[in-house]
Amino acid sequence: MHTVAVLALDQVIPFDLSTPIEVFTRTRLPDGRPGYQIRVCAERPEVDAGAFTLRAPWGLDGLTGADTVIVPGTATPTAPLSPAVRDALRAAAQDGTRIASICTGTFPLAATGLLDGLRATTHWLAADLLAASHPAVEVDPDVLYVDNGRILTSAGAAAGLDLCLHMIRRDYGSAVAADAARLSVMPLEREGGQAQFIVHDYAPAPQGHALEPLLAWLQENLAAELTLADIASRAGMSTRTLMRRFREQTGTTPLQWLHRARIRQAQHLLETTDHSVERIGTQVGFGSPTAFRDRFRRTTGVSPRTYRRTFA
Repeated sequence: MHTVAVLALDQVIPFDLSTPIEVFTRTRLPDGRPGYQIRVCAERPEVDAGAFTLRAPWGLDGLTGADTVIVPGTATPTAPLSPAVRDALRAAAQDGTRIASICTGTFPLAATGLLDGLRATTHWLAADLLAASHPAVEVDPDVLYVDNGRILTSAGAAAGLDLCLHMIRRDYGSAVAADAARLSVMPLEREGGQAQFIVHDYAPAPQGHALEPLLAWLQENLAAELTLADIASRAGMSTRTLMRRFREQTGTTPLQWLHRARIRQAQHLLETTDHSVERIGTQVGFGSPTAFRDRFRRTTGVSPRTYRRTFA
């Protein structure tokens, strides 16, 4: 089982603290086993969380042996980092532990020197301050998260969810990540300057809504050559009415939904089969390998072959 240590610093932002705890605690493997165990760690037993005080069951020794360490944001990002916390994070990195920050958690992570020479992000309101405070860090304020391999950073609030789901995909693959995403009620695809690896099975539309039968039919016919007129005919609507209702209920257009569903299926096939990229493109409804590769790269940020090397 993968162990995640969440480091609670003084003035920790409760939302940032709870995000990895909730997402990872609820993650289940295909056989029903939990995918993660969580350690909430702190330098001292009691942590000031602003509106309340929390007690951490683990000290800094909880970082030792963890597979992942997460540093949530704090309300005082420029507060000096204690030598004990700095040394504990550096030791974890030296041991090969994956270390991630959420929101302004990038500041204490940067204070360790672990981000020097690397690209990183944080809450957009704090990006200029991060760049000024840590000039050795390449700050990118326009993305949801940055994955440098063993060191990851995310922007504020909900971007922490994107980061956690990305790590679940890295650890256990797309099926487990998609289940975790559904529990978190995450949207199909987040905009934010960086393509998201996680493209969920369906657009965010609850069961029982008017388009549910149509979405199920689209999912079953990903390989077919479907036009907007074909989809409207199946729905028994004019194309204009379909466009309006589809956007109202899913937040996107029919063809965009279809493209993303095709890419989601392609991700699954790349992870679970040895089919060629060309064959997979045909299986999910793209008329040519070039069209498939272009769409896949636009959606995920990488080529199908790179994706397979990363997640297969």
